[in-house]
Amino acid sequence: MAIQEQVVAEITRQVIERLRSEIRPAAAPVSETPSTPLRDGVFATVDEAVSAAFEAQKKVGAMSLADRGRMVDIVRRICMDRREELGRMELAETKVGRLDHKILKLTNMRFVLGVEAMRSDARSDTSGLCVIERAPWGVIGMMLPVTHSVPTMASNAINILAAGNTAVFGPHPSGTKVAQYALQLFNREIEREVGVANVLTTILKPSIEAADQIFNHPKIALLCVTGGAAVVKAAAKSGKRVIAGGPGNPPVVVDETADLDNAATCIIAGSAFDNNLLCIGEKEVFVVASVADAFIQAMRRAGAWQLDAAAIDRLTKAAFTFDGDGGGCARAHVKKDLVGKDVAVLASAAGVRVPQQTELLFGETAEDHPFVVEEQMMPFIPVVRVRDVNAAIAASVKAEHGYRHTAIIHTRDAATATRMAQAMNTTLFIHNAASPASLGVGGPGYFSHTIATPTGEGITTPLTFTRERQIVVGNALRII
Repeated sequence: MAIQEQVVAEITRQVIERLRSEIRPAAAPVSETPSTPLRDGVFATVDEAVSAAFEAQKKVGAMSLADRGRMVDIVRRICMDRREELGRMELAETKVGRLDHKILKLTNMRFVLGVEAMRSDARSDTSGLCVIERAPWGVIGMMLPVTHSVPTMASNAINILAAGNTAVFGPHPSGTKVAQYALQLFNREIEREVGVANVLTTILKPSIEAADQIFNHPKIALLCVTGGAAVVKAAAKSGKRVIAGGPGNPPVVVDETADLDNAATCIIAGSAFDNNLLCIGEKEVFVVASVADAFIQAMRRAGAWQLDAAAIDRLTKAAFTFDGDGGGCARAHVKKDLVGKDVAVLASAAGVRVPQQTELLFGETAEDHPFVVEEQMMPFIPVVRVRDVNAAIAASVKAEHGYRHTAIIHTRDAATATRMAQAMNTTLFIHNAASPASLGVGGPGYFSHTIATPTGEGITTPLTFTRERQIVVGNALRII
């Protein structure tokens, strides 16, 4: 098993390296997003956007799975064919993350489940037959995060169209233009090839007021929000069912039995991905003291750059604000200035210079350090020495804050992995692999940018956006 895991990790590393060498994000200027006209799904008001999606859903809901599959294929194809253009636009507008990884996220739309996930079930006994079908909800209101604007929209569009729904999207203000542009591309081709307009809609100028109108519009049947705690709370007040992707702070445990080189490679691959914007990305490491020095050397061999205590202190002051007198991690708040920025930007804030190819900074901290406690979304990962694996698991439970999102362990002891999985009770649990393996990237999972942790649906699929309906026929339609 260890050999297979090493092979998967090496294949993942080679794929990312090949994409990086082909794309070379620093070699060309980032293009600007074109202005958005009012057409192909973009409307001036929420009511117009909802009404258009409502009319389109009548046609989409009546489609065969084959025709829904054609729409799904269009979204996937556009994401693949125009991934570099859309990736550059998103980076130019949001100014967070890495170009090569933004392009890779769009490439990964091929892993999102479409109509192949749809199914019907049946039960029968001597009393008769029951057929269970999956019906669409109707028009779904969807909020997009700034961290993954187009990828979240595209993966959700694949899910909801496969299930027979349409959607009204509310982009984050800092990712609006690229989301509108991609939505128009999707709509234009779907109307041309399938004959239905406005299966995906949005408004020209998103705002808090517009989001509230989407949440409370009578023609919106279901809400799906991906973002911070505030937007999840606002959606929940609507009284509608909410599928919510909330915050995460994924801990990593490295015990004394772990393959340290594999652990370092995996942690760097997951934590450095898109400058640590992924909610599943490794955010803090708890390593058993007996192997801590060896693990730190493994991180250095794998290409991560170690910061000393003084550099970490400078980076902390640049990355956080503090209430009160400026002390205590409970009063720390992440600044937006360094979120999703490149390693070179963080290194400058820390007062050091690092090699150009460096993907991740790391350094030792205390268990209560702000970088451990807060979901910081920067390419720096704190490393905390702990007494033993039991202490590491306890520290992980504390750092994860009960979000029930994601946790990772590197160990050769299956019983230890099981104990941590039970203690964490997270939606995603990864053993001896990088966090993206949980989404089908270098692992057997499937892909989505909405991981519904507060409401419990997990990684969303088309079935997430369906209503279960039953038809019962008494004492009939039996062959035995």
